Amino acid sequence: MKYGMIGAGAMGYRYGVMLQENAGVSVDFIDTWEPNVEKVRQQGGVEVARDHADRRIVPINIYHPEEYQGHPDVWIIFKKQMQLADELKRDAPLFHDDQYAFAAMNGMGHFEKIADYFPEDHIIGGTAMIATVLNGPGSVDFMGPKGSEAMHMSKYAGDMDATTKQVMADFQAADLNPAWSDNFMGMCMSKVVFNAVTNSLCTMFQIQMGQFIQYPGVRDMATQMFNEAYDACERAGIKLIETRQEEIDSVETVSHAYKYHYPSMYQDFSKRRPTEVDYINGYIAKIGREHDYVCRVHEFVTHEVHLAEMMRQYQAQPQTVSVD
Repeated sequence: MKYGMIGAGAMGYRYGVMLQENAGVSVDFIDTWEPNVEKVRQQGGVEVARDHADRRIVPINIYHPEEYQGHPDVWIIFKKQMQLADELKRDAPLFHDDQYAFAAMNGMGHFEKIADYFPEDHIIGGTAMIATVLNGPGSVDFMGPKGSEAMHMSKYAGDMDATTKQVMADFQAADLNPAWSDNFMGMCMSKVVFNAVTNSLCTMFQIQMGQFIQYPGVRDMATQMFNEAYDACERAGIKLIETRQEEIDSVETVSHAYKYHYPSMYQDFSKRRPTEVDYINGYIAKIGREHDYVCRVHEFVTHEVHLAEMMRQYQAQPQTVSVD
């Protein structure tokens, strides 16, 4: 299988390099961030480290969309929700009827956009519990020891087919540790409700996950937010792949495991970019209102994050380098 990576950012580099090095498959990177493309070409590849150690250059093929002439079997898409529509429009001449698309982006709303360019049964969804640091153009840091990667996969529509099986096999060979689920929406929303707690709260208080979990009230806060999200999903007929208790417990487990990690929402916040809160807490609130249930906490948190975004104009520039 040949892969095309749309978005050479933290997660794009993580998936692409691991597929290339561990699974031995061909990966081409497509990116629109000029400094990133130029830095990779200048240094002969992307600089890769794990937990800030053992830095090395991994040679990769990287292109602007307009100069790419390849024909991958599967496109892997890692873009910010707010950038995706413009990205897909720019990449559209590269798409063909025989190709598949895989995406494991944060939040919800991206699969509908991808379905404008690919048949629904050619779309594979995923979620990733994988922390990665983008240090800057052409430089990435894999967080966590080898083997700590965890992800889920599911078809957007239709049953698992030969291409999907091969993608899963390649991800397994790459040590991304995929687990299959037949419950597409339940898989996606399980990650959304997790991010709705850790990403949003860490962003509002500009803290690492390890600092966040030190507060003794975190479990109570998480329980309240998860209960509200699960109530909304149940009214919408969505059964999450993890129980409420498993989600609550995961906040503590993951926060301790990645104690020095700033969630991706804070990366955007710290760089004074718009955050994805509307696609996370806002999406949960949207599901609730569509089914006559008001998610008061998630609506409040959505407003709080937007208020924090607006207040940045009165603050000095925060400094951070971490994303997931």
